[in-house]
Amino acid sequence: MLAVLCAMQLMIILDGTVVTVALPTIQADLGFSQAGLAWVMNSYLIAFAGLLLLAGRLGDLLGSKRVFLAGLALFTAASLVCGIATNAETLIAGRFAQGVGGALASAVILGMIVGLYPAPGEQARAMGVYSFTSAGGASVGLVVGGVITQTVGWHWAFLVNVPIGLVALLLAARLITTGRGLGLAQGADLLGAVLVTAGLSLAVYTIVQTAEPHAETGRTLLLAGIALVLLAGFVLRQARAAQPLLALRIFRDRQVSVANVVVVLMFAAGFGFQFMTALYLQRVLGFDSLATGLAFLPGPVTIGLMSLFVAGRLTVRFGSRKVLLAGLTAFFAALVLLGQAPVDGQYWLHVAPVLTLMGAGMGVAIPSAIMLAMSGAEATDAGLASGLNNTAQQAGAAVGTAVLATLAASRTTERLGAGAPEVAALRDGYSLAFLVAAAFVLAAIALTATQLKPKA
Repeated sequence: MLAVLCAMQLMIILDGTVVTVALPTIQADLGFSQAGLAWVMNSYLIAFAGLLLLAGRLGDLLGSKRVFLAGLALFTAASLVCGIATNAETLIAGRFAQGVGGALASAVILGMIVGLYPAPGEQARAMGVYSFTSAGGASVGLVVGGVITQTVGWHWAFLVNVPIGLVALLLAARLITTGRGLGLAQGADLLGAVLVTAGLSLAVYTIVQTAEPHAETGRTLLLAGIALVLLAGFVLRQARAAQPLLALRIFRDRQVSVANVVVVLMFAAGFGFQFMTALYLQRVLGFDSLATGLAFLPGPVTIGLMSLFVAGRLTVRFGSRKVLLAGLTAFFAALVLLGQAPVDGQYWLHVAPVLTLMGAGMGVAIPSAIMLAMSGAEATDAGLASGLNNTAQQAGAAVGTAVLATLAASRTTERLGAGAPEVAALRDGYSLAFLVAAAFVLAAIALTATQLKPKA
């Protein structure tokens, strides 16, 4: 059962990153403009992040099994559409549908795992496996994307999901035995659903737009303002609704609230780190797509070893909070080191050790943070807490990637204007991004140390 859930999560995470190194090839084959190319990533991200919270609540109301199977079926079908796409419009539509299906399935996975493994030791081990598929899958996606693009073509980055999805669908239909849910009458807040989905989608859209070179400040501020109004309206609605979509009581537990903020900061640094490292390898060190993908291998290998074999034991012995602090400290050190990488850097000296250190830190930090974020939720709110945590992850990924990419581009432009060589200017931009990512992690360390106190 755990294998089926993690297989789906792996497909979702892989699909978020596997196309990163394939983007230049996709652009050439389908005739994307430079601005339009960003929507191969953004259409997926906007749908995924915008629907996660709603999808998590639907899991509580309709039953986790129904929502999971619907999401898995849609994701698999959309992957086929992406794989056979012959024009830009079809690919973008398929990516949006993938985001919808991924949100439906991913939002309920954490709640199902918590229900299946209630004992602390078993839950820690299960979360280790889940965290490997989440954190390791993101890095594996870069490896797989490079290998597939250079060997059989970018189409197979999507088509490979089809047989995996069909097998997972058959197994899930037989093995998942979760309850039927509370029923729509217990929480079908249609107005709240519209407000939060529109607000989150517009917020993510606004964030990713800031990374575009010709983004207009006035338009960006207007969109951000509308998104804030929609989200504020959602909060007011939830405070007054008889059957709210998001029960605000979940935030009364400080551990749940703070842990989700820590998750946002971790994923902002983590996804931004991967994106900027791929650019550093390609545009500064001169790696091609295959070499870039293979260069990331130390990260997922270390994440796998730590999350599968070490994180659970450490959590049982020392507790989630101490393990989270140790993992965040290792990740912080990795980012600071990479921020010092030179223009003529050597992979085995300046990159591989950092990826290994990052993998060790993230491999133990992510399962600990997720356990803390889920720990205060009642059983009837498991889907909601799962959707909230997944939303925190995706919001962090969107914010981190957009902010770090924008800062890196700004610093590079500034250095080019000052007469610096192109490669040196690029390196300076990436170095700034790595140091800002380190600041995100430092904030997460401070919150964990001061606000996540062990429960009596």
